[in-house]
Amino acid sequence: MMEKKEFSKYERARIIGARGLQISMDAPVLLKISEAELRSINYDPLKIAEKELDGGILPISVNKPLPKRKEESLSRIKIEETKVSDDEKIRSEESEEKDISENGEILELANSPEESEDFEESFEAGADEE
Repeated sequence: MMEKKEFSKYERARIIGARGLQISMDAPVLLKISEAELRSINYDPLKIAEKELDGGILPISVNKPLPKRKEESLSRIKIEETKVSDDEKIRSEESEEKDISENGEILELANSPEESEDFEESFEAGADEE
């Protein structure tokens, strides 16, 4: 007798479903089941398939491929640091703050001017309909 294999619940469901379909399409039953037992399970092909699987007589194997391991050597990443002095950073921030205080903060739209005009027209047309 074959050694009973442990299948995952997904593998069991797939095996029982496939075998149940075969049995429902008049495939021969591999297990000797009495007429009384068949009546007690109401001739259910899935229960018959489950009995066959639990009995260990189904000639089904499951291929479980393992992932291939790749070994790569990572080269050292060279990071170039730009050295900016603190004085330069402070001057840059001060000039940005001065521009914002004089001109106000400018936020640019993500859409082009033509797209925003089309949107405004369609929005106004929608408001007129209501």
